[in-house]
Amino acid sequence: MGLVSNQRRSRTETTHEGLPATISSGGGAIPKKKWSNLMTLFVALVVIAEIAFLGNIDMAKNAAMVDTLADLFYPSRVAVVGGDGGDGGDGDSGLAVMSSVQNSESESCEEWLEREDGVTYLRNFTQEPVFVSGAGQKWNSCSVGCKFGINRDKKPDAAFKTIQKAGASVLRSMESAEYYPENNIAMARRRGYNVVMTTSLSSDVPVGYFSWPEYDIMAPVKPKTESALAAVFISNCGARNFRLQALEALEKANIKIDSYGGCHRNKNERVNKLETLKRYKFSLAFENSNEEDYVTEKFFQSLVAGTVPVVVGAPNIQDFAPSLGSVLHIKEVEDAESIAKTMKHLAENPEAYNQSLRWKYEGPSDSFKALVDMAAVHSSCRLCIHLATTIREKEEASPGFKKRPCKCTRGLETVYHIYVRERGRFEMESIYLRSSNLTLEALKSAVASKFKSLNHVPIWKPERPEVLRGGNELKIYRIYPVGLTQRQALYSFSFKGDVDFRSHLDSNPCAKFEVIFV
Repeated sequence: MGLVSNQRRSRTETTHEGLPATISSGGGAIPKKKWSNLMTLFVALVVIAEIAFLGNIDMAKNAAMVDTLADLFYPSRVAVVGGDGGDGGDGDSGLAVMSSVQNSESESCEEWLEREDGVTYLRNFTQEPVFVSGAGQKWNSCSVGCKFGINRDKKPDAAFKTIQKAGASVLRSMESAEYYPENNIAMARRRGYNVVMTTSLSSDVPVGYFSWPEYDIMAPVKPKTESALAAVFISNCGARNFRLQALEALEKANIKIDSYGGCHRNKNERVNKLETLKRYKFSLAFENSNEEDYVTEKFFQSLVAGTVPVVVGAPNIQDFAPSLGSVLHIKEVEDAESIAKTMKHLAENPEAYNQSLRWKYEGPSDSFKALVDMAAVHSSCRLCIHLATTIREKEEASPGFKKRPCKCTRGLETVYHIYVRERGRFEMESIYLRSSNLTLEALKSAVASKFKSLNHVPIWKPERPEVLRGGNELKIYRIYPVGLTQRQALYSFSFKGDVDFRSHLDSNPCAKFEVIFV
């Protein structure tokens, strides 16, 4: 396999003495070099005639030999099937060729791309796992080799500090940036952290307060036996947001609240928080800061308990709601009065209240499942996947990395080689799209067909409650380019139609995507 050169042949050739010998276009003596070419062609034709005469090779093989000799003497017959063009004068043009018409007929574009786009990376993560300096937490398995610990003889790929000789610096925290400013992503970058792991879905590797095994979120709803409408547990009375003022405003609006925490305490007994919440219609899930994506166990325990959460906290709390109308949000202190009216209405109308808990019987929304399924892969494993992906991307960007064709053109049809993996996994799978049907719907169909052919089991399958696991079908929720944050992937990114998708493929050869199944 070689590169097609479009450099024009010179009208002069050099003799063995180093003097130019002009090729004559008229009569006269023919230079030795031309006689030599004619003699080579004559000998080749004689050989072919002799083979045909003996009849020892069938017609197909004769045709193949003629084709091969023709390619030798007429290289312009080579069929271009990949690459983005270029002048053909250097090895970095990305132009790839298929050696003959014969091969183009016997081998499909998909087969050719599967072979020519095959990549051997310098690092095998099974033999040389991603190494992170520092204590990691235990997890069942990871789709990429991943080790945490201390090894003074080995340079880490990453470490949980900003000063180190090699590798990436990692910040991991589940605290609010309101109290720990370095947890703000922009601040963390300025302080030298390459990888940020916080509750923010805009961080490199989000870490949240919810996981399927930790909470029995589909636990049945218990009878609401308490006379008070809501329960609250607040121990930190010095929160910087308005949660105490909101609590007072609800009481002023005649909402009876049982307070078990250190703040505004009116219930003195020691109780099991989760079991206690189950007896109330509402739970006041009041966080200590109003920060995007900062949603703690206060909220998730309210869902498990089968109450309706009344939230002071993340401005985007509805992104975390299991269904529409399942969460009440006090955005400002002034909202407390209207929220109090809603609470009274729901409490006095069982049918309306049950609608707020309908998800408990029918299951949460796909958007909720797509969000919390992320935690089916431990954050330490997701860190290793992030680091391994970055390592490979750097290798692919290096000048010495093999240029892959990424697409194959025959006639008017072009086949694009695309890579896709499930979120939470590392290795990619190949799919192929044809230019005659280069659409978002075709992408979705090709991804579904590929993973179905592999009998793929979604990574969240063992983690979800059995009632939410569904059958063997693969339902696609999102397909997005590798490298986006989870906030972008889940809420803000989308191709602006088929034209935008085609533009992305042209701008990103061998494009890589992640898919979220629900």
